[in-house]
Amino acid sequence: MKPQNGITVTFRPGDRRAVVKQGTSLLEAARKAGVVLPTRCGGKSACLMCKVTVGADYAGAVRPPEEAERRKLGSLLEQGIRLGCQTAVWDDLSVTVPEDPLKAAVRRRLEAARRGEMDELW
Repeated sequence: MKPQNGITVTFRPGDRRAVVKQGTSLLEAARKAGVVLPTRCGGKSACLMCKVTVGADYAGAVRPPEEAERRKLGSLLEQGIRLGCQTAVWDDLSVTVPEDPLKAAVRRRLEAARRGEMDELW
């Protein structure tokens, strides 16, 4: 059992942190840390939008996947992909939030512009 000061969840990139109670979902921890994990289903594992990556080093820091999450994610579980709404924290951990595809595209274009590279779409 963790001490009363709580469990620290670190979200990467950005190193945003939240201190939460044991058993809190990663979705709730993300909201507390100010990290956006998209969801349309209200945390019922229906939309699959709140995926995060829990590295192998932290696999024991979260509740093992239950049947619904196993059915939804299948082999993605082997890559450390979890649903934020279904994954409860048991110990301190760090998780990776995938970058929004639109933001990733904009970031790549800005980085290319800084390097002086021309994009053939311009």
